[in-house]
Order: sequence, then structure tokens, then C-alpha cells
Amino acid sequence: MPALDPGGLQLPFDLWSLSHSILDRMYSGLLYLTAFLASASVFPGYGGASINAANAQYLLGLGIADVTGPVVETNMMGYASLAQTDTGLHLRQRARAWIVADASNPSDRVVYINADIAMGDSGVRRSIVNALSAHYPGLYSASNIALGSTHQHSGVGGYLENLLPQLTALGYVKEAAEAIVNGTVLAVQRAHDSLAPGVLRVGNTSVVDGNRNRSPTAYLANPASERAQYEYDQDKTLSLLRFEDTSGNARGFLSFYAVHGTSLYENNTLVSSDNKGMAAHLYEYMVEPDSLPGNNTFVAGFTQSNVGDTSPNTLGAYCESPGQPWDGMACESEHSTCGNATQDCHGRGPGFRISDFESNRIIAQLQVDGAKTVMDQGANLAQVAGSVKSVHVYLNMSYHSFTLANGSTAQTCPPALGYGFAGGTTDGPGAFDFVQGDNSSQPQNPFWEIVKGAVTPYPPPEQVACHYPKPILLDTGYANTPYPWSPHIVDIQMLKVGNFVILVMPGELTTMSGRRMRDALRAKLISSGVVGDDAYVVIAGPANTYGHYVATREEYSVQRYEGASTLFGPFTLEAYIDKYSSLVPYLGDQDLGEPPSDDAPPDLSGQAISLRTGVILDNAGLGRSFGDVLKDVGSAYSAGQTVFAQFVGANPRNNLRLEETFLTVDQLTGSEWSTYRTDSHPSTIYQWERTSTILGTSTVNVSWTIEDGTPAGTYRLKYYGDAKSLTDTITPFTGVSSNFTVS
Repeated sequence: MPALDPGGLQLPFDLWSLSHSILDRMYSGLLYLTAFLASASVFPGYGGASINAANAQYLLGLGIADVTGPVVETNMMGYASLAQTDTGLHLRQRARAWIVADASNPSDRVVYINADIAMGDSGVRRSIVNALSAHYPGLYSASNIALGSTHQHSGVGGYLENLLPQLTALGYVKEAAEAIVNGTVLAVQRAHDSLAPGVLRVGNTSVVDGNRNRSPTAYLANPASERAQYEYDQDKTLSLLRFEDTSGNARGFLSFYAVHGTSLYENNTLVSSDNKGMAAHLYEYMVEPDSLPGNNTFVAGFTQSNVGDTSPNTLGAYCESPGQPWDGMACESEHSTCGNATQDCHGRGPGFRISDFESNRIIAQLQVDGAKTVMDQGANLAQVAGSVKSVHVYLNMSYHSFTLANGSTAQTCPPALGYGFAGGTTDGPGAFDFVQGDNSSQPQNPFWEIVKGAVTPYPPPEQVACHYPKPILLDTGYANTPYPWSPHIVDIQMLKVGNFVILVMPGELTTMSGRRMRDALRAKLISSGVVGDDAYVVIAGPANTYGHYVATREEYSVQRYEGASTLFGPFTLEAYIDKYSSLVPYLGDQDLGEPPSDDAPPDLSGQAISLRTGVILDNAGLGRSFGDVLKDVGSAYSAGQTVFAQFVGANPRNNLRLEETFLTVDQLTGSEWSTYRTDSHPSTIYQWERTSTILGTSTVNVSWTIEDGTPAGTYRLKYYGDAKSLTDTITPFTGVSSNFTVS
């Protein structure tokens, strides 16, 4: 799904509302430590424990932490719909971190972070790097820290540094950014503290039913001879790096599989982590069923790969047009329309007749099953061996010139988005008369030709020529008021652990773009002698910077959503292949020093604007106290039923309760209550509703759908809140339901 999908706008008539409205939803191993000296010295600075003489090649660390921002009154990131303002919590967002260090030289290390966020961001990454490099001088830097994402579309928004993704969030949301930064730093600290000798193994499997190509007509524009090399128009491989201790016990894994985080649709307003966050929870719970989420030591990583044209809505796209003759029919394929409009064309997940949450669970479980297939091979998997290296530079993608493989010169362009961008996708349709797959050189609707100049500057001739055949709708590369709308400078980064190389990408590569990128870099790595023929190369992204999409030139010419959202023009993919290839020697064993780099992107934090109002006051209401039960539970339930209670509430923005919970399901054992479920379990839901803005009153609904296998006994629901007074004092409180039984 696009990171910034459009759709569902109201047509305003004043320029500010019109500009705002147009962009509403438009975003829509092998060995162990070398023997120590006879003095039994230990390696300094690798983590908490000392290592006695051994032969381990790697030190491995894994960590997890909470990065959930404000779960109410905040626009969600992904679909970029003003209407999608969060109202509660389904599943907390987590950051998971993996550290691999060379045991013979522990300063050679890499950190991969997989966060339950929509995409990486330059500002967030800068803050993470600054915090870790200050806390661990000489160990962590911009070179070896990668901020990846699950690319889920149901999380808290407003944390990106550029203006365009901030528009529907009413500007920058500092609390969201701080939650991501602080939680991610904590996850890395926990991984650092857990560093211990270990072995890495690698393998893969096919997950055939977990994704679908949502732009098959654009894929067909690629050469037939190239397409003939592949069985599917979507990558089906799940690649996995297994982390284990010196006894062969699994400590966790990091897997790569391409499927958009759009199982939960844009009508969902509960913060969640979509299919990859759900997959991580399911796998971690399977391994450690007695640990509460976030307290587990086994860390399961489901990160993104070349996700650009993928969809989890595997049943295809159909028209939802009640009363129309095309209702229930497949959408028109070239433009994804129903009755010549995009609004009613929606992808269907495998559980759509039940709910998108069921579709989410199914897609998650398919990835869990795939990961388990690889993990269960244990010692039969190939070991990873070799040095640990990383390389990172900044690249200014505005008019970047380079040489193509045929010797000719090409260049990228300042950022711009095409009309097909506003057409959205089948995961999140657009609005008005925008459609995908229209690269007409003739002016579009004359109204939009006039309006677009009021939103961003009209593109100059050189910009039009550079992006051709993309007809430019939003010339964001020339829009810098009040600060840059889109990034011009992106992070270029690769991490190498032995023969396993991660291409950390600042955007969403389509299926064929990813294949070309992997093949080119693998060939370069091998021919340069950096790795052998057993090289294993994976793509991770969107990471570090959000540079939107990366389509092939052939797909770009079609101008479906992915091509229209290829921000830096038709040669974006070739520019990345050229730049990453040039950095391959820096992953070799010879010390070449620091590679040349463009300037880092500017720090925009000092210019950030927010139009969101803060919490002014919470009021329990006349004759009531915070936490009072308004609607109580029943007396007896069984598996499959939902327990519900409503409380006098307070705004959860007062306290994000990071590493804590807004609710618990408590179980009575003897005379003692213990926590059985929290807001981090998918069986629970926390919902908040403002009942009076003037009086500051609100309610909270807590529900629990009882899982199969729940022990019979006595339970209760408990709500944890924090109320704000007019003097800005925040006071915690609790609310407790009556007891009920589960049989």
C-alpha cells in the first residue's frame, strides 16, 4: 500500500482548505571467539558479560521495546486520511533490534532495527544515532545503525520530518517521534546488554499465499524475457537469518518478506501493527507463552523487502458499489476503477467476509508458518561466516548525474508526484477523477491544472522534462514553505555479516526493481571478491529516509501508483544500483577509510509546526470519579465470547504508558490477582471517546475476546488511566470491573 494514499475528500472552495483537502489521504555462525590470550583477557565494550576462551566468531544481541505514540486524537500514518484519527489501541507498536559484532574485533558491528512504523525517517534516525553514539562512544554511528520499518498503515503518524507526510496529521507530532526514538534506543540498549557469543544461520522458504501484485498491468510492461525468469509477478521468498547461542538454542531471527502492511483498512482507527507486527507477536508468544508481550527474550523479526507493488489483499480487487451494475465485479484492471472512478475499488483480504482483523491474522500466520519452516531446520541451515562491515553515505537525488551500464549519462530529478499518485491503489483508493495508469502528456482535468499551482509551485520546464513521461501533479521538490515538503537527500546503506548482505533502501522497490537491485549488487559483491558464490543478498525497506517508490523504467512509463510515486524520476532505480555498487569495495576487508558523501539532510526539527491542541483538562463529571464503572461485565462467559466494561475515563495522551498498559485482564489464583492479558494482546481492545469537549469528560471501553484454551476461573477487567487538572497536574487512577467467571 502506498505510504501516502489519497481518497474520500470534500471539495472546498477556499485555497487553504482546498490545498489541505487535496492532500488529505493522498499519501495515501560458523566459529566462536578466537582464543583469548593466556592472561584470560576479555573483549571490552561489547555488552554486559565477559567471554572466556572460545571459538565464536560473532557476538549476538537482541532487544525489544515499546514505541507506541498517542493512541487517540492523532492522525494515523499510511493512508494519510484526515478521517483516520486514532480512537484507541488494538496492538502496541514495538521496535526490535539485532546486533551482530565480530568477536575478534567487537567494534566491527552492525545494528538492524525493525520498528512497527510506516517507514524510516531522517529526523528520527538522526536522533537515534545521536543518542546511541553518545551512550556508546565509538561503537554505534550513522554507518552501522539501520532504521527499518514493517511499513504498517495502522500506527501513529506525524513523526516524519518533511511537510508532505505531516499535512494530514496537522503538522509534526512530537510525542509520536519521541516515543519511536526513545523506544528504539531502549531496544538497542537491551540488545547491547544481551550480547553473547553465538552462531548465525541462513535459509529461506516460499510463502505463496501471503501476497499479491496490486499493479499487474505495470509489471507486464517489463520485458517478457525478464518476466519469464520468474514464476510469479510477486516475490514469494521469505529469507531468514537465525540467531542462536553456542549450544544451538534459538534466540530469535530476522526475516525478510514483501507484503504491504495494509491488512487493516483505512476505516480502522485502532492503533495496531498490521500483519508483520502481528506475526512477530504470534511467533514470540508461541515460543514464550508465559511471557507478557514486550517482556520476551526471544525476538522475532518480520521486516519488509521489495514491498512496492505488493498487497496482502490476496483475493483481488472488487467493486463495492451497491445499486450499480458493476457491484461485486472485479475492478477494471488497467486503471483499477469501478464505473470509471477509483473510489469503490477495494482489495479483499483472505478473511474479508469476517473482518480485516481476521485477514490480518491470516497473513500474519502465513509468515509465522514460513519462518517456523526455516527455523525448524536448525543446524541443517547453512552457517554464516566472515567479517562484519557496514557502509553509509548521503546522496542528493536532485539532478544527480551518473553513468548507465551502456555508457550513457542519466540523471535523477528533484522530487515530484504524478497524477497516478492521487489515484491511490486498490489497498486505498483515491478520490475525485484521479486514476492510476494515465501518463497522458495532455493536460489533465483543467481544474486540477489550475489548483495544483496553489498547492505546490508549477514545475519549471527542466523538471517536466526530467520526470517525463510522468505528468506532475505535486512539484514537492520546489515546495519549501514553511519547510521542505519532500526529502532531496537520502541514506544509502549496506550491512554485511559474512556472506549475508542487507541492502538498506530509502524507499519502496517494486517486485522487479527489487530483483534487478539484488541481482546487480550480488554480482558486484562476488566479482569484487567481497563475498563468495554463496552470497546471500536481501532488500530491507523503506528504511532510514522515506523516498517514496522505486519502479522500473518500464513500470514508470505506465504511471500506475508506484510509477507516479517514484519521487526522483524514471532513472531512480538505476541511480540506486549505481551508487550502491560504487560502495561495494567498502565492505571488503581492506580499510578504505570513509567513502565520499553528499551533505547530510538539514535538521528540520527547529522549524516543525504543529496545529494539534494539547490536552487541557479531564473531568470525571458531576457525581462521578475517574475509573467509575459505567457499564459492568456480566457474570459468566466462555471461549469466543467478548467481555466488555465501560469506565469514566481520561485522555490517554496524558501518559502514553510506554512499557506499560492501559488495561489488564486479571486472573484470580487463590487469593491473589495476576495479570493474564494486557493491551499488547490482540484479544483485547482499548477504546476512548470524548463525550464533551467543553467539560473535558470522556469514557473508556475495555473489551476482551476470550481465546480458546483460556483456563477456567475468575477474572476481572482493569483500566489504567491518567487525568489532567487545570493546573497541569497529572494523576494516575484505576478502574476495576466486577468479577466474572470463564468456563
